[in-house]
Amino acid sequence: MDGHRLAASRLLPPPGLPRAIAYQSAMVAVGSGTFLTGSIVFFTEVLGLSAVQIGVGFSIAGLAGVLTSLPLGALADRIGGQRSWALGALGSALTFAAYPLVTSFVGFVVLMVVAAATDSFANAGRTIYTADAMPAEDRVRTMAYARSYLNAGFTLGTGLGAVALAFDSPAALVAMVLLNSALSLLNAALVTRLPAAPVVRHDRTTTTSRWAVLKDLPYVTTAVLLAVMMFHAVILVEILPLWAITHTDAPKPLLGAMLALNTVLVITLQVPAARGADSLPGAARLIRRGALVTAIACPVAALAGRTGGWWTVAVLLGVVVLVTTTELWFSAALWFFQTNVPPAASRGVYLGTAQTVSSTADIFAPVGLTLLAIQTGGWGWWVVAAIFVGCALAAGPAVRWVARTPRIGDVTAPPGPSTPDREPVVRPTSA
Repeated sequence: MDGHRLAASRLLPPPGLPRAIAYQSAMVAVGSGTFLTGSIVFFTEVLGLSAVQIGVGFSIAGLAGVLTSLPLGALADRIGGQRSWALGALGSALTFAAYPLVTSFVGFVVLMVVAAATDSFANAGRTIYTADAMPAEDRVRTMAYARSYLNAGFTLGTGLGAVALAFDSPAALVAMVLLNSALSLLNAALVTRLPAAPVVRHDRTTTTSRWAVLKDLPYVTTAVLLAVMMFHAVILVEILPLWAITHTDAPKPLLGAMLALNTVLVITLQVPAARGADSLPGAARLIRRGALVTAIACPVAALAGRTGGWWTVAVLLGVVVLVTTTELWFSAALWFFQTNVPPAASRGVYLGTAQTVSSTADIFAPVGLTLLAIQTGGWGWWVVAAIFVGCALAAGPAVRWVARTPRIGDVTAPPGPSTPDREPVVRPTSA
């Protein structure tokens, strides 16, 4: 009994703000999981869109994400994390409520672009608020709990989405979309009721210098490295399943088991995996370890093309475990960079810059990795492995470059009741 209580306590976030953020993450994920499970069916059967139109809509939305991340980050800096989070959630709620009213392809594209922008704005606000409201030593752990609960909520949401699809009716599909809208609206209301974060003061010199983040070469270089590291997610979600069904004898139901295994591991292990991501050297270690683990996973995945029966199943599940390990370590390191490296007054624009780099990489990653891992028949897995070995070698130098270089626009607010009394772990001097 004590063992069960200890396990439960490890899964339960600390009381107060960390628990509130975790619960909200789970709630929002229920809605998004429900929608994503049946979104394609909704777009085709309710909105009457073709597969090509849906693909074009997603591509345009992705491009809009690249173009709007930086200005939305700057806006989040200006109006504050909590307000940005709430407005982004409200915009998301209104967008999803409007989906059933779409009568044309143009209307669909407009809503896709708005949905991408509001989601980006909400995520930037959420990260800024968490960084402002939590002590530096608690930020990564709080976000680890939030991600664990997000995965749990998403799992529940996919089940609800499957139920909606089982009804095989337009009404059920519309209800699925409106549930996501309602939960987003509730989230917006709950965000406004969270404790106010300490105010970060902005002056004119800080505001005008924020766009100079593009000249912060150490940060931008590290953002590129982190974007390449994000290829592990494409491998897990897209490339490995495609490899399994085209080059191995794995049964198709195994794809569901692979996703379920990943979800269970993230829910149970994300918090302990975040230990050590409380400093730049610690974050660099996690990046290096994560890169090496996926570098090992790539030739193991290639091996699955030469095995048979239960050996194939075991090898593919082993690859999932390895890449998920990268996911756990990399996520913790990424949260440290998001919350502790950017100067407090310019977190939004720094996050926007990193998101722009990441979104640009997302455009090319699926095609490039498919050509390497799938179209080569297997030997390209070794090239992908070499890319991650390169990431492991670059992690230390890139992070040390960030550590010894002042952040642009890092202006510390004068002491006062509205100024945070908790300094972040990384506090470079002003440029």
